[in-house]
Amino acid sequence: MKTFIYMVRHGDSPKYGDERTRELTEKGRLDAHLITDILQEEGIDTVISSPYRRSILTVQKVAEQIEKEVIVFEDLKERIFNAEDTRMSDKELFPLIQKSFSDSNFALKGGESNVDCQKRAITVLKDILNIYQGQRVVIGTHGAVMTLMMGYYDSKYDLNFLLQTTKPDIYRMEFDEQELVEVKRLWEIS
Repeated sequence: MKTFIYMVRHGDSPKYGDERTRELTEKGRLDAHLITDILQEEGIDTVISSPYRRSILTVQKVAEQIEKEVIVFEDLKERIFNAEDTRMSDKELFPLIQKSFSDSNFALKGGESNVDCQKRAITVLKDILNIYQGQRVVIGTHGAVMTLMMGYYDSKYDLNFLLQTTKPDIYRMEFDEQELVEVKRLWEIS
């Protein structure tokens, strides 16, 4: 039985603030409407999200369109890079991401490694594939955790893939039971 997972990377958000509560910029809000338009023809059954506000807001309109609530899974949150809850600057974050993809066990004190992040997120994704088998499920997510989940199934989803993704972005993953069959990018608006 085929199940379709739509990985929706959140839209543009402010470059400062608390990781959990940062919302979307005006561009991010406009892009959320475009995401809803793109997914309207897909026959979405369920909308799930990371607990972070920017992810929920990115997929909220999709849930409203199908008259359902966004289901939040704590373990779909972005990779924890350090013990702080505030966003790291790109200048600080980029070297950490590079090192994390060359050494998947690397983590700063109070943070988690790619291995740990992937393990927690894949546990949730496998549960989603079981619970929502045969359905079309949107997951509001983040760049690093999305890449790690996709990379679990195919190693081509790596640092280079992450660096080529956009905010927002949409990838439709087709599964036969727990086996990944195909991935197609649906976001082609720049």
